[in-house]
Amino acid sequence: MAEKTKTSDVGVARPDAEKTVVEAPKKAVAEILERPEDNVIFVGRKPSMAYVLGVITQFNEGKDEVHIKARGKAISRAVDVAEIVRRRFVSDVRIKNIDIGTEERELQDKTKINVSAIDIILGK
Repeated sequence: MAEKTKTSDVGVARPDAEKTVVEAPKKAVAEILERPEDNVIFVGRKPSMAYVLGVITQFNEGKDEVHIKARGKAISRAVDVAEIVRRRFVSDVRIKNIDIGTEERELQDKTKINVSAIDIILGK
């Protein structure tokens, strides 16, 4: 006696397929806009060399520019990262631009504080 095989619905046209196709691009665009770019390094509490390695990796992958972003106390570490990359590891990198600003953050108790931010753009 022959066994019955179950078939999956992969490749089978469904009545709701048109809706899925129409809605998919909108979702994809929203995800791309919310997702950070590959060439952005967010500096935080790790040692500087961890971020230096990230920047060097981005340049080795073929990126023409890398953004080093930091807020608050991490700003000095971001400056250190940019200078270490520029002076010790990748000699043909230059600082293209430095953007500074203030971001307003809301704490858990609903009070608002101002936090300084920096974006250092390194380019080849």
